[in-house]
Amino acid sequence: MNAPAPDDAPTGLKTDLRSNLVARFLHRKAQVPAPHSQSHVARSPVSEAFWRIDKHPAYERMRVSHAAADRFGVQNPFFRVHEAVAGATTVIGGRQYLNFSSYNYLGLNGHPRVNAAARRAITRYGTSPSASRLVAGERPVQRDLEQALAAFYGVDDCVAFVSGHATNVSTLATLFGPRDLILHDALIHNSVLEGAKLSGAHRRSFPHNDWQWVDALLGQLRGQFERVLIVVEGLYSMDGDSPDLRRFVELKHTHKTFLMVDDAHALGVLGATGRGSAEHWGINPRDVDIWMGTLSKTLASCGGYIAGSTPLVELLKFNAPGFVYSVGLSPALAAAALEALHILQEEPQRVARLQAVGQEFLQRAKAKGINTGMSEGHAITPAIVGSSLKAARLSNALFERGINAQPIIYPAVEEKAARIRFFLSAQHEPQQLQTTIDTLADLL
Repeated sequence: MNAPAPDDAPTGLKTDLRSNLVARFLHRKAQVPAPHSQSHVARSPVSEAFWRIDKHPAYERMRVSHAAADRFGVQNPFFRVHEAVAGATTVIGGRQYLNFSSYNYLGLNGHPRVNAAARRAITRYGTSPSASRLVAGERPVQRDLEQALAAFYGVDDCVAFVSGHATNVSTLATLFGPRDLILHDALIHNSVLEGAKLSGAHRRSFPHNDWQWVDALLGQLRGQFERVLIVVEGLYSMDGDSPDLRRFVELKHTHKTFLMVDDAHALGVLGATGRGSAEHWGINPRDVDIWMGTLSKTLASCGGYIAGSTPLVELLKFNAPGFVYSVGLSPALAAAALEALHILQEEPQRVARLQAVGQEFLQRAKAKGINTGMSEGHAITPAIVGSSLKAARLSNALFERGINAQPIIYPAVEEKAARIRFFLSAQHEPQQLQTTIDTLADLL
């Protein structure tokens, strides 16, 4: 396969690329007319919005938003500094808080075995691989992690990226193009939207979890495109619900499409042993073409991955910009994720505990009349309050009472769907849940 050449590519390949770039520049220069003499043409003034960041329209909109919050007396609830491991509790400003703003689903972030694995990797390899894996080689722990994830999913292979967001962006942009169609759930993550845009493919959203709508649309339009991709999330990070994956697998076979499942929040959360959406719905994992996941949630690390067939992984390793042109995953992060995966497999009781906590929190919230939207009580439950201002004020009020739970406001969700989002952990205790629900109900 021919891969694009990174900055540190072999000299011969870089020379060829340089020659091509020079030829393109000369061709463009020949087509561009010479500028008129300044003495003959009056120069129009250039708006400050076009050359000053502080005059950028997006920045000015942000300033207006912050000024409005100040007028209403709403403190900024974001970017709070955590001074300890963020699990069921955390320390902010020297004070301990009940914590519902971290993805530490199984309590493996800060686990002694995970920390020790990261330290061993640092001692042996240092803190950075320092270059692209394509041209500078790999560390054994990187491939060990990928192979372990592939085996866990029950597919051929896996490739790990340094960023979960970049994983979706780069994968979609690599695999699809202008003659293709990407169908995505209306509530799909931003990383999928950005990847679909970058791909140049036709894009269309479908009503949340509505497989029948997708079936009807593909019945009309499938023949107009070369490749069609259906993208869903295994567990939706804003609402805590999941699609009927069996139906989407049927659509894939019926209409000859690709199916991609973003399982970032489902790994370690769904399924009796935490294997994610495939186990939860009882499907053959090979019926999903592209499994995407992140290392920053259940696996207590940082980065993303794609798991699937050998051709898929090989294609991405040699062509995906987010892999080819990026430094490889840090050995310490790979080792931490690998050890967390081992613990997940050895201690399935953590998954059972998380599932019990999630259900308990949801049922207690409903019993207090709190609007929990579409949550199914896995590990994510929102408290929908209906306006961004209310959500920000409620988050600050909870914080004052020792509870750290972040607001989700427009444009991340519709204004009428603004909410406080609660991430649950296997480490949360019943009394912590009850205290939180009682406080939330009181403030509401």
